[in-house]
Amino acid sequence: MEKQLLHSTPPERKTKYEKIAERRDFKHLIQTKNKFIVPVSIFFLIFYFSLPLLTSYTTILNAPAIGSISWAWLFAFAQFIMTWLLCMLYVKKANQFDHMANEILDDANKQSKGEHSL
Repeated sequence: MEKQLLHSTPPERKTKYEKIAERRDFKHLIQTKNKFIVPVSIFFLIFYFSLPLLTSYTTILNAPAIGSISWAWLFAFAQFIMTWLLCMLYVKKANQFDHMANEILDDANKQSKGEHSL
């Protein structure tokens, strides 16, 4: 069997998405999203799985924090707060990402209209 060589698509035959995906501002948007999403996701997972791991394998959270309320209860309550805060932060950042994406699409639409009018 013959191996087919992968050829790059000529510029005039690229889809609108391919043209947008090659743009510098689109690549910047993806990098910006990743710089936000990856660390926040890692933080969330570590914070979330810390409670079951600490309560299952250690007695660190068994000590009383406030009266008869142990650190385990405070940690569990903190997870609710952390979730709400991360959700609010994500919504704020997602609005910024949407704004950046809309600017990219608007610019791409203007460029494609300019190409068709030639």
